[in-house]
Amino acid sequence: MRHLPAFLDIAGRPCLVIGGGDVAARKIALLERAGGRVHVTSPKLVPSLSRDVAAGRIRHLSDNFSPDQLDGSALVIAATSDRVLNAHVSWEAQRRGIPVNVVDDPALCTFQVPAIVDRAPVLIAISTGGASPVLARWVRRRIEGFLPVALGRLAELADRWRPAAKSHLASVDARKAFWESVFDGPAVQLALDGRNDDADSVLRETLDRSRSIPGAIHLVGAGPGDPELLTLRAHRLLQSADIIVHDRLVSPEILDLARRDADRIYVGKAAGAHSMSQDDINALLIRLGRQGKQVVRLKGGDPFVFGRGGEEMLAVEAAGIPCHIVPGITAAAGIGAATGIPLTHRGTAQNVTFITGHGKNGEPHADWPTLARGGQTIVVYMGLAALPRITRQLLDHGLAADVPVAVIEKGTTPDQRVIVGALDSIADTVLRNDIAGPALTIIGEVAAFARQSEDLSQSPALVAAG
Repeated sequence: MRHLPAFLDIAGRPCLVIGGGDVAARKIALLERAGGRVHVTSPKLVPSLSRDVAAGRIRHLSDNFSPDQLDGSALVIAATSDRVLNAHVSWEAQRRGIPVNVVDDPALCTFQVPAIVDRAPVLIAISTGGASPVLARWVRRRIEGFLPVALGRLAELADRWRPAAKSHLASVDARKAFWESVFDGPAVQLALDGRNDDADSVLRETLDRSRSIPGAIHLVGAGPGDPELLTLRAHRLLQSADIIVHDRLVSPEILDLARRDADRIYVGKAAGAHSMSQDDINALLIRLGRQGKQVVRLKGGDPFVFGRGGEEMLAVEAAGIPCHIVPGITAAAGIGAATGIPLTHRGTAQNVTFITGHGKNGEPHADWPTLARGGQTIVVYMGLAALPRITRQLLDHGLAADVPVAVIEKGTTPDQRVIVGALDSIADTVLRNDIAGPALTIIGEVAAFARQSEDLSQSPALVAAG
């Protein structure tokens, strides 16, 4: 994050604008809407500013800038075409510790004027850090089209009921859960329609029900890595959870989608390096649920596909805590799509089998004779370390040595790499190419379809091997 977003209260405070053209007029109008007392310095003023000066809405200080005009200003905006003058204004303002914005010159700014969606008292500010004001306005138009014009009525509703909620619900977590239930409930449309009495009635009933809100655990699939493959429900829960309990395979980009003030607890596991045992994870979830927390247990892929989500669900529900399941795109489906590998294909693979490279004693366990029959696709999760043993078992049970195999490292992410080879040599090829994981292995004729994903902007590597 390059800048700290903030909202300045300039109501009744002097704000200095250097410049009197159309650009300056737009900035002055914005300052006036926020209640600022605008002073302008410029040898010429466009007609609209001249009328404002005549009407006493703004004050024309002088034709030329002098540093003493800055004294007492809440902020200053330089909107002239003279870069030397703009730089002088910026330097003098910064020397006095006054926030300064120079239009179209980010290097001279200490704050940016964002594109604004105004649904007073709700304000949404969009900034590109000065890189592209046009892009900021493009984003603003799309947000404006999505949000109801009467959005401010929801803020007014919340303001009316905030004292009552604080009085009746002692904990911050309880109040947060109450307001989330309000904004996900029927009161929203009533308030937007201007039916305040009906909206107040719904809030009164919701508050009565919210005096004892239990905790809950949400087992959420994070998908194979690409944040855009999250489900809408997963994204919503990340925005509302008190605590995120996450695995090693959950990317930082996905964690960044969570509430800023949500606690994050890492419980990742890697071969030979578990930060927390499964029993301890189960106990942690139960403890948090009993504390009344809304917990997202975030797992790579889908929680019910080699994610031990079933064990966590049973433990949590046995403790009497609600447990909700949010499926995710499992690695086989997501990575298959990202690499152009169809898991089933007419005339080539009539079925697909998922296996894990880890058994209870660390060795892969599978029905090798069945898997070696051919005409199918085998997807191996967490099988990188066991790949030599898996390929040997399949070869020993009769699968042809030249059957294609694709090993995909960091699938669906910009760092994705695809290694394609034959069953009898793929383990050596993976070793030579220093594949470190996380990786998924796809075995079968469909692996020959592997290609670079057209959807990944950074062109992940594709290595073909004989």
